[in-house]
Amino acid sequence: MDCMPHVDRYAPSPTSDLHLGNLRTALAGWLLARSVGGGWLMRVEDLDADRVRAAQGMEARNLADLQALGLGWDGPVVRQSERLELYRDAVASLPTYECFCTRREIAEAASAPHDGHRAYPGTCKGLSAAERAERRATRRPAVRVDSGGATFAVEDDHAGRVEGVVDDFVLVRGDGAFAYNLAVVVDDIDMGVTHVTRGDDLLSSAPRQAWLTRQLGGTPATYAHIGLVVNEEGQRLAKRDGAVTLADLAPLPPADVLALLTDSLGLGRCRTTEEALAAMPGDQRFFSGAVWRDGVLA
Repeated sequence: MDCMPHVDRYAPSPTSDLHLGNLRTALAGWLLARSVGGGWLMRVEDLDADRVRAAQGMEARNLADLQALGLGWDGPVVRQSERLELYRDAVASLPTYECFCTRREIAEAASAPHDGHRAYPGTCKGLSAAERAERRATRRPAVRVDSGGATFAVEDDHAGRVEGVVDDFVLVRGDGAFAYNLAVVVDDIDMGVTHVTRGDDLLSSAPRQAWLTRQLGGTPATYAHIGLVVNEEGQRLAKRDGAVTLADLAPLPPADVLALLTDSLGLGRCRTTEEALAAMPGDQRFFSGAVWRDGVLA
C-alpha cells in the first residue's frame, strides 16, 4: 500500500448511522481513489468512548452500509482506540504546554476568527511552574501544542491554495482523551495516506493538520474538500431531517440509493460502483454540494 501514488481513507465515528451526506463523501473518496488504481482504507474514529458505548453495534452498521453500496476497502479496519501508544509518542515529541482555561475563558480571550475558528491566544503558555502546580491541584489540564505563531498553506483540489493560522490547538483534552486534530494526523502518517477526501466543513482545519504532519516528519496529504449535503433550510443534513440513512430509506434497494448519490455527483444514475467508475469525468473533479428535498438529492 505504501507504494501506491494515491491512498485515501474514510474515517467514520461509530456514534450514529451514516446519513446520505456521509455516504456521498465516502463514495466520492472511493471513486477518486479507485479511478486511478489507488487504495482506499477504513479507519474507525472511536476515541469518544462514552458515545461509542452508548451506540453499541454502530460500527458494524456503518461498515455494513458502506459494503451494501459496493464501497470495499483495502486491508483491515483500523481503530483509533487500539492506537493510543502512537498518540502518546507523538505528543511526547512535540513542544507542548498545559492549559487550564475553561471553555468560557477561551471564548472570552480568543483572538479574532481565522478561517472559521478563533485562535487560542496562548493564555497559559507563560505560567510559572508554581502557577501550573496551583492550577493542577483543582483542574486537570489539557495539553496544547506550541505552534510558535505559525501559518501554513495547503493545496486543495477544489478550493485551491488555503492558508491558515496555526494556533496552539489541543492535543490532549482535559479528560485525558487524545484530540481529533492529533489522532487524525498520526493515523494518516502511519497508514501512508496521500489523499484526503472529506466535507468542506473541515477545510479550515487542513492547514493546522498539515502543519502538524510536517512537525511529526510526514508529508501533508493532497486534500479534496467537497460540498456538503444540506436540507431545505441550508443546514447540514442530520438525522433530524427524517429518512436520510440507508436503513430509513428501506425498502429502497441500496442500488437505488447509490443512483441518488452518483446523480448528485454529476455522474448520472449509476446502480453499481463499476458504472460510476465508468462515468467518472476526465478531470475527476466533482465537488459541489447537494440538497436533500422530498426524497430527491440534487
